[in-house]
Amino acid sequence: MRNTHEDKMMQIHLIRHGKTTANEQKMYCGATDLPLSDNGIAELKELKQQGIYPKSTDLYFTSGLMRTEQTLGLLYGSVRREALPQLAEFNFGDFEMKNYEMLKEQADYQKWITDEEGRVFCPNGDSGQSFARRVIDGYNQLITSTQSKSALAVVHGGVIACIMEHLFPNTRNFYEWQPKPGRGYTLTYTANGLKLYQTIQEGGFLKCPKRKESPC
Repeated sequence: MRNTHEDKMMQIHLIRHGKTTANEQKMYCGATDLPLSDNGIAELKELKQQGIYPKSTDLYFTSGLMRTEQTLGLLYGSVRREALPQLAEFNFGDFEMKNYEMLKEQADYQKWITDEEGRVFCPNGDSGQSFARRVIDGYNQLITSTQSKSALAVVHGGVIACIMEHLFPNTRNFYEWQPKPGRGYTLTYTANGLKLYQTIQEGGFLKCPKRKESPC
């Protein structure tokens, strides 16, 4: 006899936006509202042709920034969506649109990149801890809005990594959780809570159970 209580499922799909010129030039880009690059658009179209994305969902979300709006439009057309500004990327403040070579001699930059606890703020921007609080608040709002439906959110690499690190502690570190542009994760919930995640990548969905000792 099937456990109908366990069978009630909700799926949340988290997809990173396509590449921008900042990604291609290895620049810090969080609050800066860049569009997708030509290469980013072409890559998304190729990934869509490979069939790696969910066919459709009940609800759609973005961070509201142009690169997430464009990505959702390329993948799903003019679907109705809601913007969740709490799921915007890390604000790098004065470090925005600069790379390591431009910043490496600055004392405030060295203080930030060597901060292991996430307490140091980028000048006029976020700290690791303030970013995490904002993102998790936004994700909880998404879950509340979704309830028993399915939802897809096109957001940012840092946002997705923050959510996954929060949901699956002591498995991977932040940077290991960060998906490539156009990729992401599907989270499956039952009435008993979070059950597993799947990796959205070339070749389709890669299933991975929620197990500390064996993350995929």
